[in-house]
Amino acid sequence: MTDAEPAEVEPTRRPRRRPARADLLALGAYVLLGVFVCLNYWGDVTGRVSSHLPTDHSWFEWLFAHGAYSVRHLENPLFTARQNAPDGVNMMANTSLLGVTLPLAPLTMLLGPQVMYALYLGGALAATAGTAYWMLSRHLVRSRAAAFVGGAFLGFAPGVIHHANGQPNFVSNFLLPLIVVRVLRLGEPGRWRRNGLVLGALVAYQIFINEEMLLLTALGCLVVVLAYAVQRPRATRAMAGTFLAGLGVAGGLALALTAYPIWFQFDGPQSYRGLQGGVFHNWGEDLVAFVTFARDTWAGTPEVEKTIGLTEQNTWFGWPLVLLSLVALVLLVRRSLAARIVAVLVVVFTVASIGPWVRFDGVETDIPGPWSYVSDDLPLVEMMMPTRLALVVAAAVGVLLALFWDAAARQARAGVAPAPRAGEPAAAPVAPRRRWLRPLGYAAVALALLPLFPRPLPAQQIDPPPHFITAGGWRPYVPAGRTLVPVPIPSNVHGLPTLRWSALTGQEFPVPGGYFIGPNELGEGVFGAPNRPTSSLIYSTMDAGVLPALTDENRRQAVEDLRFWRASVVVLGAHPREAVLRELVTALLGPPQRVDDVWVWDVRALVG
Repeated sequence: MTDAEPAEVEPTRRPRRRPARADLLALGAYVLLGVFVCLNYWGDVTGRVSSHLPTDHSWFEWLFAHGAYSVRHLENPLFTARQNAPDGVNMMANTSLLGVTLPLAPLTMLLGPQVMYALYLGGALAATAGTAYWMLSRHLVRSRAAAFVGGAFLGFAPGVIHHANGQPNFVSNFLLPLIVVRVLRLGEPGRWRRNGLVLGALVAYQIFINEEMLLLTALGCLVVVLAYAVQRPRATRAMAGTFLAGLGVAGGLALALTAYPIWFQFDGPQSYRGLQGGVFHNWGEDLVAFVTFARDTWAGTPEVEKTIGLTEQNTWFGWPLVLLSLVALVLLVRRSLAARIVAVLVVVFTVASIGPWVRFDGVETDIPGPWSYVSDDLPLVEMMMPTRLALVVAAAVGVLLALFWDAAARQARAGVAPAPRAGEPAAAPVAPRRRWLRPLGYAAVALALLPLFPRPLPAQQIDPPPHFITAGGWRPYVPAGRTLVPVPIPSNVHGLPTLRWSALTGQEFPVPGGYFIGPNELGEGVFGAPNRPTSSLIYSTMDAGVLPALTDENRRQAVEDLRFWRASVVVLGAHPREAVLRELVTALLGPPQRVDDVWVWDVRALVG
């Protein structure tokens, strides 16, 4: 962890030219893999979205447009009135990805949010693998090949690829290896200020990318530090003061940089306290999921979800990798401090990810899990999803793979013992007859990982937005301070295409409803805007497919809702339920006009 144990931290130095070439090859391979994973999007980048999470995909396209809009109009990026008009959305209280969308705003303006989404998604996967490779090659293993294998798993693990289907915030983990390294270097004598300042800046930036992954990383680092302290008490006491001083500098700087955004998140407009009903708290990892091949890997199949069920695939390692990991731990824990710490991480976070009740092959048993003893009302805990703690297990497995490959690589020269770690006895010379261990280890890793090679993310076609929208035909109908009401009104269930209208026009007009988390009347977080009578009527008509009997009260409520939304125009484009929706809105507001390729109800005179 510190200079007291250089062999545990710094690998043996090699000539610069060869490692530099290996580094470039590793990064190039990660970039190619990132392109491969996003291949189906690039076939028609403006007309395809994720098949698994199409609404999330569209939400993040909207976020890239939000970043560009905020920069172009010099507006506060922590809040937006372009969705959920007129109340708006607290962007700090949502997965806004501001640390990415703001710096990339010029590219979004140039390329558009659809291209930017696909470009960033592949780049984030490759960047995470790249920083993980740097962490492993510079601070843990000697073999560049070992670092490449570990970095590839950390960047493209099954759980990461699962989230890549529409949640790039869980793919954007490129700062986390840097944060881990800086935490473990806080105890370096004479460098506590520098290390603390760098760590504080990294933590502050990660807050604007994904707070949940930062929390998981912090919990992982806490377990690592405690595990190290138990195994190296003397070294821990020697560095404790320096470590705590550096940690204090890091915490102070991170708080200074993020105090206002964090206040805005919890006490700003449209903030909320917890999620209604603690909807995430019961989502634990199924025990069978650990040995199951993930859906989006070469060995996986969607059929498995019919047994275990539709859930986040945060482990899904497959039985060969689980078996290899157990063997690697047995072989390495006796002689490697790093392996022992990895073992602690695996055990702690595997148990923690189970949730309130043990699940086995899709069936919730009567056996209580660790979260059954945790109150739903605890700060932070109320928002956590237990299954996501398994992402720490995935990270630990990636490190373990690097350690195992590195150990196999040390069998390169027969008769030469591996260099001992600090504080540990020198190993006996390797007998020539044990040369076979090296290719055996490589083959074991390859056989465990090849079934987990990711497939290109599945994509589906989506209807293009109306020409009326993209060509600016809406502009004469929407003066400043008024909204365009698309039918159906965007929500977390309905209106996916109409939410994209806003994103693909650079958010130049505000819309009611949307896809976000905001407060209900009790201040609890709920998905989407609270339904008003007219939006509920639209959704129920869509579901039924027939026009309901309408009353004067329905018409009065429609006008009242339009006034609340500050509407100036209602627009209906091509839709599977277009006919019945047109009947409904006509019965509420009167006959429409056909303008370009949409139906238009100019309601300015109606709502005043």
